[in-house]
Amino acid sequence: MEAVYFDEGVRNAKRKQLESKALDFVYPTYSTLLGHLRSKAFESFKIQLEQSLKKGEGFAASVRTCTQSCMLEFDRGCADAAIRQAKWDASKVREKLRRDIDTEASSVRSVKLSAIIADHEKNLTEALSGPVESLFEVGDEDTWASIRRLLKRETEAAVLKFSTAIAGFEMDQAAVDTMVQNLRSYARNVVVKKAREEAGKVLIRMKDRFSTVFNHDNDSLPRVWTGKEDIRTITKDARAASLRLLSVMAAIRLDEKPDKVESLLFSSLMDGTAAASLPRDRSIGDSVDPLASSMWEEVSPQDKLITPVQCKSLWRQFKAETEYTVTQAISAQEAHKKNNNWMPPPWAILAMAVLGFNEFILLLKNPLYLMILFVAYLLLRALWVQMDIAAEFRHGALPGILSISSKFLPTIMNLIRRLAEEAQGQRPPEASRPQQSLASQSFRYQTPPPAGSSSIPESSVSSNISSSESEFESSGLNLIRRRSTNIPEAESS
Repeated sequence: MEAVYFDEGVRNAKRKQLESKALDFVYPTYSTLLGHLRSKAFESFKIQLEQSLKKGEGFAASVRTCTQSCMLEFDRGCADAAIRQAKWDASKVREKLRRDIDTEASSVRSVKLSAIIADHEKNLTEALSGPVESLFEVGDEDTWASIRRLLKRETEAAVLKFSTAIAGFEMDQAAVDTMVQNLRSYARNVVVKKAREEAGKVLIRMKDRFSTVFNHDNDSLPRVWTGKEDIRTITKDARAASLRLLSVMAAIRLDEKPDKVESLLFSSLMDGTAAASLPRDRSIGDSVDPLASSMWEEVSPQDKLITPVQCKSLWRQFKAETEYTVTQAISAQEAHKKNNNWMPPPWAILAMAVLGFNEFILLLKNPLYLMILFVAYLLLRALWVQMDIAAEFRHGALPGILSISSKFLPTIMNLIRRLAEEAQGQRPPEASRPQQSLASQSFRYQTPPPAGSSSIPESSVSSNISSSESEFESSGLNLIRRRSTNIPEAESS
């Protein structure tokens, strides 16, 4: 309006100049507004994606939905901020927003996939480590077959769950196959790692197996060495079980390939027949040791756990460390035989029968000697039962002799006193008997009576003795009394 009287050409030029300066003044604000719109859309994408994943929606679908929503929001903001007089292009800002969204989606996908893989690997480790260790502890001929079945079962279950978990990522089949193969390899490595770990403890396992088989019977009860057991056979069985465990731990057998590790170990270390059948080297004329090698036949190097040379060394150390157990068992068996064998050896019985034939005839000719021997037997039998000689010698020879020597005289006096009472036909009142001496009290290891009980009669002290005597001893004492009274009558007649 103010420039209407100016020349039109000049007026239009000035108009364009004014418009250009105004647009130049507004452009920084426009650029800042676009940056704000981009940041707002990007933050909105991250929030929407997180919420969508928490709801359990598929990752790829969530990314597509959130991307479309955020880009639409950005386009609306750009349209609202556009200036009709300016032909400014917001495509570069839009491309930058798209790149930021793609980068964020890729980062989140990597994090989610890593978490899924780590979770499944952890589950595989827990599912394989414990059972594999238990199977190695058993160490029988079916150990590796059981491990293969366990590995296959757990791997297939993990692969199925993993494939379901990553289905929402909509990856190409090649990437999925690669990840599945990596999971299978991880499961196999768990078993291999556990096998190598257990191979380092094979000597301890062998000694434990030997101790279990050697010291327990077929019913898993502790074995008592009574002298009837065949220690040689038991030792051979225990060593065979330990050697079988060594053969199981010698190599990894996850591929079901046959090998001769067990037969070679048994023929070389248990049977002792390998040396006789070994091929001879014509150049040096010596036998070739089948275990003098660092590799097993038909076993690949990566599947080797223990070399043949190491097996031989471990077996030598194992025998040296278990020899003491066998020696202790033999000693216990011999000690049990000695403790339960009171009779002299057969040759001594035969010698006594031959050398004592004249004395036996003498006893037959004079029955009085038989009567005296019978009386002496009854007396010795009564002393044996009352003094409990067998129990005294259980603690050792010297303690038994000392204890018997301290109880011998009081026991003899007690028997004589009772014989005298039986011969007179009188039994004084229990309250009038004197107390036994300290030595006789130690006969039954009685503790001293408490204070205030000094008036206890002797019957309470000797009650243990009289109550422990059998009917045989009582009848024996009566017979001694009758025989002692009848002998003078027979001699006088």
